[in-house]
Amino acid sequence: MVSYLSQRVALLIPTFIGVTLIGFLIMRLAPGDPAELRAAGGLRGAAGAGISLEKRGVVDQALVEWRALYGLDKPLHVQYFVWLRNLFRLDFGNSFKDSQPVWGKILERLPVTVKLEFFSILLVYLVAIPLGIYSATHPNSVGDQTTTLAAFVLFSVPLIWAATMAIVFLCGGDFLYLFPPGGLMSIDYAPEWPLWEKIRDQTWHLFLPVVLLSYDGFAGLSRYMRSSMLEALGQDFVRVARAKGLSERVVILKHVLRNSLIPLVTILASILPSLIGGSVIIETIFSIPGLGQLGFEAVLARDYPTVLALFTASALLTLIGILLSDILLAVVDPRIAFGRRGQ
Repeated sequence: MVSYLSQRVALLIPTFIGVTLIGFLIMRLAPGDPAELRAAGGLRGAAGAGISLEKRGVVDQALVEWRALYGLDKPLHVQYFVWLRNLFRLDFGNSFKDSQPVWGKILERLPVTVKLEFFSILLVYLVAIPLGIYSATHPNSVGDQTTTLAAFVLFSVPLIWAATMAIVFLCGGDFLYLFPPGGLMSIDYAPEWPLWEKIRDQTWHLFLPVVLLSYDGFAGLSRYMRSSMLEALGQDFVRVARAKGLSERVVILKHVLRNSLIPLVTILASILPSLIGGSVIIETIFSIPGLGQLGFEAVLARDYPTVLALFTASALLTLIGILLSDILLAVVDPRIAFGRRGQ
């Protein structure tokens, strides 16, 4: 196991560098110039205003100075190696938008996104596993057909449309006002509130975003759970367990469930990046000051350091999720022994 982990960790380094290189090139080659945004709208704005050649020269000089300040006047490969060197020092540079340290902006918003991601993953598994167990133990029943239909409907609903409809119908639009339309706390929030009141208020604000961020996850995961359990129920070890006189509850929860968790552990690696992508939509629509909203604003402002820092964090989480799912496979399935593959 230790040998396998060492090989995987060593493989993460070139993979991580390759992913960051692709992300860096995509960001740098995308249309738009952050120097133009900072230098009074850039040359096109100056030409469109019909100003004199002297003032255009001032704008040109400002663009040159801004590009030199940002390091955009250097060749792409030089820019990448400078950025990569700073990355391994955990130095993401300063934001092009407001000249604030990117690391500080990330640390300020990280707790909000972590809170959203944690409760979303928890909700996904808490809903998906019981639904999958029920559907597998009651195949083709009315309940199974209803949950299957609901899962396919939820899985096909676009997140941005669902979030917009939730605000219109449930957040004081034209219909009900059951949840706040945005933010993390009420307008009349006061630090003097008791702890239970603070928890109640934040739960009220986070409930709808967490549900919206999770619904397609538990819809799809419950179908994986159902298929995996139906396959396990047809195996010989289930027949042997029943022949021993074990109760159906023990057979399902002790023998079938553990073997059915293998696909759920495998797709754990894809849940983290998908939730990060979904948090961009949810945090932007609900005005939640997290990393998703920060990334959206950084893309609009061509804030390269902030976008690349968030992209790097997402890539690292994906690679860690893949490694974590491989380790959990050995825990769930005793037949897997990474350290004895060649023996």
